Amino acid sequence: MTGVSAFEDRRVLVTAAASGIGLTIARQFSSAGARVMICDIDPTGIGALDDLETSICDVSSQSDVDRLFDQVRALLGGLDILVNNAGIGGPMGPLESLDVPEWQHTIETNLYGAYYCCRRAIPLLKEAGGGSIVNLASTAGFYGVPNRTPYVASKWGLIGLTKSLAAELGSAGIRVNAICPGSVSGDRIDRVISAESSLRDLPEDAVRTEFVRSNSMRTMIDAEDVAALALFLCSKQGRFISGQAIGVDGNTETKW
Repeated sequence: MTGVSAFEDRRVLVTAAASGIGLTIARQFSSAGARVMICDIDPTGIGALDDLETSICDVSSQSDVDRLFDQVRALLGGLDILVNNAGIGGPMGPLESLDVPEWQHTIETNLYGAYYCCRRAIPLLKEAGGGSIVNLASTAGFYGVPNRTPYVASKWGLIGLTKSLAAELGSAGIRVNAICPGSVSGDRIDRVISAESSLRDLPEDAVRTEFVRSNSMRTMIDAEDVAALALFLCSKQGRFISGQAIGVDGNTETKW
C-alpha cells in the first residue's frame, strides 16, 4: 500500500513539518513517491531541509497562507493531499488566569490555520478531480481536560470542521478526516509534561506515568504510527473513509 510508487506524482502539502510528526508524515509520503511541499514557522528548521520543497509560513496569518498556496500552485502545479498538522499547545492553567492574547493565538493557530489552508486547498483539490484532507486533532478533542481550555476547544473545533467539510465535499470526491493522536513521544510531550508538572507541583516522572497509564495499552505513541495512518487515509485503500476522527492513542481511558 505504501510502497515506493503508492503515491507516485501525488502532490502533497504538510504544514508545520520542519520536525516532529509533520516531518515524519512528509518523509513517508515522499518515500511513497509523492511530490511533497512543507511549510513551517521556523526558518532554521526549514533551512536544514534540502530534499523537500519548503516555505516559511505562519498558518495563523491569512496573508502568509495565501502566499503559501501561491507557491504550491507554482511549484507543484496543484494539490492532491493537504495535511493540516500545524498546532500549538497554548497556555495552561485555570481559564480565568489565562492571558487573552495567548488564548486567541491558540485558536488562531490550531483552528483558523486549518480553515485558512482548507479555504485555499479546496479549489485546487476540485481542480484535481478530488483528493484528501487530513487534520491533526488530538484525543483532547474527545474529552474535557482541565487547565487546557484553549487547546481542547481548538481540537474539538477542528473535529467539527472535519465532519462538516466531509459532508460538504464528498460529492466532489474530496475526503476529510481527522487523526487524534494520544501522547506522542518527543520534545513536544516533554514540554507539556514539564508545564503540567510545574502547574500541579508534581514530579515530572509522576506526570509522565499518569500520561502513560491514561490509555489501555500503557504506552506513548510514535510519530511513525501517526504518519502511517495519514498515508492509509489518503490511499486507495482508504477511498471510502471520510468524516472520521480516528484515535491513535492506545485507547485513552482518562486524560487526568
